[in-house]
Amino acid sequence: MAHILDGISADSYDRSYGDRELLRRIAPMFATKVRKVVLVAFCVVGAAAAGAAFPLLAAVVVDTADRDSVERGVLPLVAGALATGLVAWLLTLVQQRVIGTLVGDVVLEMRRRAFAAVLRQDMGFFDEQSSGSVASRITSDTQAFATLATLTLSLVGQVLMIGLLLVAMFTINVLLALVTLLVSVVIVLVSLAFRWVSRQASRQQQRSLAQITAYVQETLRGIAVARNFQREESTNAGLTEANQRWFRATVRLNRLFSGIFPLLLTLTGLGTVLVVLLGGARITSGELTAGEWSLFLEALTLFWFPLTSIASFWNQFQQGLAASERIFALIDREPGVRQSGARAVPELAGRIEFRGVDFGYAADKPVLRGLDLEIRSGETVALVGHTGAGKSSIIRLITRSYEFDGGRLLVDGRDIRELDLDEYRSHLGIVPQSPFLFSGTVAENIGFGKPGATDEEILAAARSVADGDWLEQLPAGLATQTNEGGRNLSAGQRQLVVLARVMLKDPSILILDEATSNVDPLTEAQVQEGLDAVSKDRTTVVVAHRLPTVRRADRIVVVDGGRIVEQGDHHSLLAAGGRYAELYDHYFRHQRPDFEAEEAGEAGEAGKEAARVLQP
Repeated sequence: MAHILDGISADSYDRSYGDRELLRRIAPMFATKVRKVVLVAFCVVGAAAAGAAFPLLAAVVVDTADRDSVERGVLPLVAGALATGLVAWLLTLVQQRVIGTLVGDVVLEMRRRAFAAVLRQDMGFFDEQSSGSVASRITSDTQAFATLATLTLSLVGQVLMIGLLLVAMFTINVLLALVTLLVSVVIVLVSLAFRWVSRQASRQQQRSLAQITAYVQETLRGIAVARNFQREESTNAGLTEANQRWFRATVRLNRLFSGIFPLLLTLTGLGTVLVVLLGGARITSGELTAGEWSLFLEALTLFWFPLTSIASFWNQFQQGLAASERIFALIDREPGVRQSGARAVPELAGRIEFRGVDFGYAADKPVLRGLDLEIRSGETVALVGHTGAGKSSIIRLITRSYEFDGGRLLVDGRDIRELDLDEYRSHLGIVPQSPFLFSGTVAENIGFGKPGATDEEILAAARSVADGDWLEQLPAGLATQTNEGGRNLSAGQRQLVVLARVMLKDPSILILDEATSNVDPLTEAQVQEGLDAVSKDRTTVVVAHRLPTVRRADRIVVVDGGRIVEQGDHHSLLAAGGRYAELYDHYFRHQRPDFEAEEAGEAGEAGKEAARVLQP
């Protein structure tokens, strides 16, 4: 978790977008909802017109009162205020309701696109990025974007009101309107100059919030480790440090905005002083009537309000733009695994060929070097070797989880890069070393392997694994509820559920990352029985850590330093006294001591000699 505390920094795929580019990306989302946008625009214009109409009524009443009597102007003024206020209120109510549904639809689309972008990423992306940071972009950042969209639509009304009031002021007095416009230009320029600094600060705040989300999520997933080692205090200190980074970023952002708003108010105050001085002189000279002067001052007050409101919303506006950048950066991130074609894959025989394949998780750290390996259709191949030899890398390339750097990888004689990736993966069945179950029922987790599977198919798949005896150990059978990750089930039970899931899928190629390494001997027997059923008549590639799995393989492939150093069956490799014999002596031999005599008899004289050599 220490990486969370390294500071507030951009993720590797982050990028900056200009305002025009962001607007160009956002606008089409609203373009598909033309009716709602038009209705919002109508309400905004109507409400703005109703708001601007009241000063005109007031000016007329003031002029009428000067000529005749006050009583004649009071009733029209009150009626006009009530009418314009009611119209503005109704239009604003409709506007807000429509905006709510419109923005909700757009945010939903944004989240769908962001989540779809996550699902299409290669596994290297998840190796580099914390799940909490990615989740923050789909949740927190899309929520900040919703605020941006709501403010943008609301501020349209403010801008329209500014335009209407400017037109009204120019009809009253050109000089006073020009002075007002000049001050407005200064305010706009100050706001634009402030934009870059505020965007940077907003980015830092969003990133620090993502770090807190990532830290909390990682801590919750590792809570058992923290408790077992009595590290609650240091873990809490880690959150405090991450929270302090967010606090400092937020304080910096608030200071920036608390400084700009008083500056803008000062500028509007100076503008008002200039207008009052110039307008007062013109009333004295008779160039302005009292009604016109009243209208101009009222219009000026209404004019400053939306202008300063835009500045007051600048904080949320910049946060929304910064959040939009983070969302679009995720959407635009190209997966590391890239296909050169999309050839249909209706069925697979399961023949796999590695031809001079080079691969590394980092450019300067190769894992596989010129790997050559052929796996025949229907064959079970066990990959063995020391930690870091490249066993897991081989199966990750077969599953197309990572992009290889050189050479060719063929499936049924076709380049894997030319196949339709979704169709190809639909023919794969993967049983990981650490199985994961989703929240729901056991039946739903099994059904995950085949969308639309019937209850009968799910039950048949479950019973095909270890004869279904394991179902009796579950509290409610297939209806047993599973929590996140399936932690309320034992490791063996989770593995059996995953095997049933694979059986339901009925894949052509089966990938096993040693499914029996984390279970007890009794469950191992059940899982092994399930593995035998799943792998029957299928091409099976196993990363093997257990002797029973190795012995059952048609062929054992010894991987060392990213290359294939030995191949053969258990007895022939043991008799050869090479790298496999060394691995056997260190890892496999002590798992099942009772096999010693059996192997010596089966392997003949060569086997006896190898066994004698391997004796401690």
